[in-house]
Amino acid sequence: MIEIKNKKATYDYYIEDTYEAGIVLTGTEIKSIREGKANLRDSYALIKNDECFLLNMHISAYDKGNIFNHNETRTRKLLLHKKEILKIRDKIQIKGYTLIPIKLYFSGNRAKILLGIGKGKKTFDKRESIKSKDINREIAKNLKKY
Repeated sequence: MIEIKNKKATYDYYIEDTYEAGIVLTGTEIKSIREGKANLRDSYALIKNDECFLLNMHISAYDKGNIFNHNETRTRKLLLHKKEILKIRDKIQIKGYTLIPIKLYFSGNRAKILLGIGKGKKTFDKRESIKSKDINREIAKNLKKY
């Protein structure tokens, strides 16, 4: 099962709420994602004219594609219900909140993206999360010894 995660999202943001959205893709984009050639690192979503769009998501060009190959970082439309879009828009308008893609995966034959509403972390918060991960890793390692 193909699952592409944005590891920087949980490091840089406190994720408060998540939404599952469909994504409008072309044929060569789907084939490239099935090969695992996508990157969510610098991508983000925004709402414009009551429609949701994903920007800067990098999907590599399909190797066997021809002149119909896609632009790698084009803006892609996300499929959400109108009520969800309005709810997300209201939450994002609060200062400091952003709509971030967390995970890209397949549900059946359809590509889905998990969006999170997040608030940016400060530098000391990032250090604190690294410290807690290290402590949990040490505890797990010590438990395996016994």
